Amino acid sequence: MLTFEPISNETEIGKVLKSKFTSSFRTGYVRCKGVCMPEYYVEFAEDIINMDVRDDDVWVCSFPKTGTTWTQEMVWCIANDLDYEAAKVVLPERFPFLELTPLFDYRSNQDLAITDLDRSSIQSIQQTQGRRFIKAHLPWKLLPRKLQNGSTQAKIIYVTRNPKDTCISYYHHCHLLEGYSGDFEDFYKLFLNDALCFAPFWDHVLDFWAVAKKNKNILFVKFEDMKKDLGSIILKVASHVDKTLTPDQVESLKSHLSFENMKNNPATNYEFVKEFNKTNKLIADKFLEGQFMRSGQVGGWQTRMSPEVIEAFDEWSRSKTKGTDFSFAETK
Repeated sequence: MLTFEPISNETEIGKVLKSKFTSSFRTGYVRCKGVCMPEYYVEFAEDIINMDVRDDDVWVCSFPKTGTTWTQEMVWCIANDLDYEAAKVVLPERFPFLELTPLFDYRSNQDLAITDLDRSSIQSIQQTQGRRFIKAHLPWKLLPRKLQNGSTQAKIIYVTRNPKDTCISYYHHCHLLEGYSGDFEDFYKLFLNDALCFAPFWDHVLDFWAVAKKNKNILFVKFEDMKKDLGSIILKVASHVDKTLTPDQVESLKSHLSFENMKNNPATNYEFVKEFNKTNKLIADKFLEGQFMRSGQVGGWQTRMSPEVIEAFDEWSRSKTKGTDFSFAETK
């Protein structure tokens, strides 16, 4: 049985969360197994832990803003034989987000609507016929038991990204889509104090890193490697989901997955969610000028972070990864 501990509003970090990161749909936060989650997670956490996982499921797991959407589109296209016509359906319908609540109706690329305020997407996923493609930001220890205990042959592709670029991307994302109203200084402090949804970041990465070494059904991918040589990652993913691609197909998919194409693709750019938030006054107008796909680059932290913040992140990362064999190749 999972237990939950409310995050106090009396601590310095708790006060920031309460004043800068609560809204009509994000009313507070809890910790479960040390993981920061919105308090509505309590309502369906046990459903996720006890969820039936099928052997032909394909999961993309990640900490937020580490290349998740890019990876989802790559995985779905490969598993569906590069059916670009079918890929015109919005990605969240083809590849639903496990922890999403309330449940949205994505059946129209233009007209997004809430179908059930009290229903999470897990119930919809459980009713899906045919092969399922599932996105999850949950850390390893909060995923369904069938994944954790290895009693399923479901495939997982885990993608991660260096924490400095992740933090900057997550900051812009939370302004645009999740109701964060603070500045970057408060946000990076939340990040370093493991007080953002799905944090701690390093536990998230290192737990999957450790499990992937022992579990052949998990493919561990770095965003930086995708940027450096997307073709080789495409081939690794294809092999992982038991597909074979010709060189021409690899080139075709690389083009489809280019940053400009993804950014201009209404099925992947999440502009429909931004418009929904704007229409329903869920996000302040001043935060709705940005884009879900902002830069897609490696090393953006170099111009966004002060030397003091960079050192704080580097020291934090050194302490968290000490004694492990994991590292990110940094752009200097």
